[in-house]
Amino acid sequence: MPVNYADFRAIDIADFDAVVVGSGFAGAVTARQLAEQGGLRVLVIEKRAHIAGNAYDAYDEAGILVHRYGPHIFHTNSREAYEFLGRFTKWSSYQHRVLADWYGTYMPVPFNKNSMEIAFGDEKAARLIQKLIDTFGDERKVTINELRAQDDPELAEVADFVYQNVFLYYTQKQWGLTPEEVDPSVTARVPVFISRDDRYFQDEFQGMPEDGYTRLFEEMLAHERICVCLDTEAESVFELMFESGAEDAPLSAIRIKGEVFEGPIVYTGPLDELFLARFGRLPYRSLEFVYETFEENYHLPCGTVNYTVTEDFTRITEFKWLTEQKGPRTTIMREYPRAYEDPSTQIPYYAIINDENTARYERYRRLTDALPNFYPLGRLAEYRYFNMDKVVVDALAASERILFALDHPDAPDAPDATSSATPAL
Repeated sequence: MPVNYADFRAIDIADFDAVVVGSGFAGAVTARQLAEQGGLRVLVIEKRAHIAGNAYDAYDEAGILVHRYGPHIFHTNSREAYEFLGRFTKWSSYQHRVLADWYGTYMPVPFNKNSMEIAFGDEKAARLIQKLIDTFGDERKVTINELRAQDDPELAEVADFVYQNVFLYYTQKQWGLTPEEVDPSVTARVPVFISRDDRYFQDEFQGMPEDGYTRLFEEMLAHERICVCLDTEAESVFELMFESGAEDAPLSAIRIKGEVFEGPIVYTGPLDELFLARFGRLPYRSLEFVYETFEENYHLPCGTVNYTVTEDFTRITEFKWLTEQKGPRTTIMREYPRAYEDPSTQIPYYAIINDENTARYERYRRLTDALPNFYPLGRLAEYRYFNMDKVVVDALAASERILFALDHPDAPDAPDATSSATPAL
């Protein structure tokens, strides 16, 4: 069956048992589970003109399936996430590979044995590789800090090379930082892979939806108990009711179309926007994408090339590598990091996590604590960065908790609140 779309102005809120804000992974997975496992009638409201959140893909004028909000490559060690999404798509066997453009020379990232031969030449690289194997063992990932902790100056040289040529400038562009502002804890985790495995991810399950992400979401949301309203902003249709007029007074209820909605409300958008930024906006980094089509089979040697020492963009993605499409034309996308300054025209991608921003987020979250049917879920609502598979696992766990709270007869036992897969609801 197709997705059941409706105009929000025409729906009767009394027809629904649950409301989900957002149709990305967090919202769509939860909506499907509440409808399918709980038998709830679920209203999904989506502020954009399409479903699938940032995973949305569509064909461009050249007939190439492109990701409109940045490349999404699915990889996971969670069988649960892989098999759940596999109900709604067949998976390709795609394995993602990334090259760094090092002053016009390509080298694999993460930095590995093959990269070392390109950077240092075969003879010196052979010596360095043997030192790495002797010190750490083969097929291991070691960090810059681990290399610098050794007495051997050549291992420190490897660490410094990776820091200067693979990590530093890329990170400065990505986050808008000076070298002095780059968090040492992040630098410490930059890996060197003692391997010839050139794959960017080594997860057990990898691939791309054969018919694209949008089609996957269409299949997930195609359920008789799910209704989707596009072009509908929660902050425009929710009437927030507070316990008092104080600035920090918690929510006591949410009215929708004049009625207090008492069923579960799963909110996957930015909390600061829901509360009209009353405590100030939560900072993010945003992205700008520039597409270009070429009359050639492929333009790049792999799916993504990172520009780690030159250019003002961070990377180029060529979608035909990802989708395994065939044809005489190809489309690439350059990715430019930007400051997040205008929510009406920009998209928040990466939360800027520090003590001040976390404290501001917690102030927003506390506004929702007293409302037992309100569930913030996902990277925006929780002000954290999650990979796709983590969002799926969290949404499955959240659905179980919601059904348990409703005392639903088909709900499993209460999930373990200490599980790393369980979101803080």
